[in-house]
Amino acid sequence: MKKNLKNWDNKTWLSSKSYISQFNKFLKRKSNLNKNSKILDIGCGRANIISALQQKYKFRNKPTGIDIVANKDVKRNIVFKKIEALKYLKKQKKYDLILIKQTIHFFTKTKLNHLLNLSKKSLNPKGKILIFSLKTKNNKIPCFKKMRKNLKKSLKKDEDLFKIIKKNLKTISYANFNFKVNISKQKYVRMLKERYISCLLNMSNKDIKLGISEIKSKYKNQIKFTDTLKCISYRK
Repeated sequence: MKKNLKNWDNKTWLSSKSYISQFNKFLKRKSNLNKNSKILDIGCGRANIISALQQKYKFRNKPTGIDIVANKDVKRNIVFKKIEALKYLKKQKKYDLILIKQTIHFFTKTKLNHLLNLSKKSLNPKGKILIFSLKTKNNKIPCFKKMRKNLKKSLKKDEDLFKIIKKNLKTISYANFNFKVNISKQKYVRMLKERYISCLLNMSNKDIKLGISEIKSKYKNQIKFTDTLKCISYRK
């Protein structure tokens, strides 16, 4: 999971109030949450999503977020566990919603199958698994050349993982979550420096520096695009 990816939800559009609000409205429509719902977020980062859900809906059971990175500023109104997903799911606790957001590409094919099998066993009757991952076709994330090459490679792996998900979960439905991003070039450059997305993790400082120069010359002061996530939904 996100072993070195510490800044994906730190001062990016993914941590903005508007993004979290829109995402949680989408989540609510897809999962039929109520006061008694038990929620698990796998790869939760700073737990912005489930924290906002708890703040709004006041669930009787605080949502649980797990991640192998324990950020100092993780939200306090949820239950956070620093633990690997497969190890946690073996505890066989039951949930009405298991959220797996932008995390599957950190799993091997074998471990993804284990993750899905354990997740299914961890669902209450009529419980749901919602898997979110970047749109693989015609993705609009602003990239420099080497970043785009790495992203395409990652998205190709995601397509292979989608096949595993379909084979494992069998009865699934699809939808897209779209968020219109309007970000200053200066802020996006800072995000690149902080390696906010996994396709930047293994790049050298020199590659990042050259890429930033490319972005600076390619875009004007504001960068606008649509960030699209593919949502795969499974109901027990």
